[in-house]
Amino acid sequence: MTALSEYERLEAQGLWRAAPGDQRREVVVSVGDATLIITDMRDRALTHWSIPAVVRANPGQTPAIYHPDGDTGETLELGAAEYQMIDAIEKLRTGVARLRPRPGRLRLAMVLGSMAVVAALAIFWLPGAVRDHALRVVPPVKRAQIGAALEAQMQAVTGPPCRAPAGATALARLAERLPARRGTGALRVVRDGVDSTATLPGGTILLHRSLVEDFEEPDVVAGYIVAERTRARAYDPLGRLLDHVGMIASFRLLTTGEPGTEALRSYAEYLLTDAPSASVDSAALLDGFKAWSIRSTPYAYARDITGETTLHLIEADPFASGAPPAVLSDADWLRLQGICGG
Repeated sequence: MTALSEYERLEAQGLWRAAPGDQRREVVVSVGDATLIITDMRDRALTHWSIPAVVRANPGQTPAIYHPDGDTGETLELGAAEYQMIDAIEKLRTGVARLRPRPGRLRLAMVLGSMAVVAALAIFWLPGAVRDHALRVVPPVKRAQIGAALEAQMQAVTGPPCRAPAGATALARLAERLPARRGTGALRVVRDGVDSTATLPGGTILLHRSLVEDFEEPDVVAGYIVAERTRARAYDPLGRLLDHVGMIASFRLLTTGEPGTEALRSYAEYLLTDAPSASVDSAALLDGFKAWSIRSTPYAYARDITGETTLHLIEADPFASGAPPAVLSDADWLRLQGICGG
């Protein structure tokens, strides 16, 4: 440290004591480069004090008493008449204090930084980690139970599934023709609420009655089932539920085995009103049509009667040159069309 230029020639008289038992001596104090120089009356140097290590024993009082940091036995007294020197020492000490590291502030900054990291983990990492862990550990049977509970919540809007006996038998045959790669693979035809299809946790697919009543061939509803099964492979239905209901419900699922009635009610409402249909990769969808031996063209025209937006499904139909095995017999198709009782 270099002393302030205005104090370079400043001198003052004071009383200095080297140790507690020594007699105080008159001395001359001057400001040097980063030091207080204490000399006797014959201008012989007695000691040098590093200004950063100078401590005032009685702040605000006179005579001002100073000592080196850590050594209270060696003292320097400056009377009120030496106010210029006292002011100079105080200003230099204040300047040094500003330059010193502040452990308290550093600790506070470290604590706040740690809290920010923890908060960021809690906001951005933890919810996803809890969700992903739940998807790994929840068994198929529990997924099916959650799907059944969600379906019960949805029935306030969809009504109970259509159950005309002959139609239910035909629907079971359709499910056998288009088996799920995982989950129950069950199919339900509902009267209302679902736009076209929806997959529940556990693999059950809800089909709107229009898919079996408004088309002349079963290949259309079969195409919607293929698309929904393909979508469920890309977007886990339980994962979509947990994305909507949040981390608390995910924790509850992990700890109790249930996401909670309120969470299911909220997701049922969302699924029936606001949930966008997740897009399905065209290549994956065509692979699904090929794997389940279903023509993609009827589904494409059902989606867009002009075929303009679904041209890729028409042109790349895996069975454009030859018919695959029938989806259902004509008799079963007629029975399925009457599953909701007209």
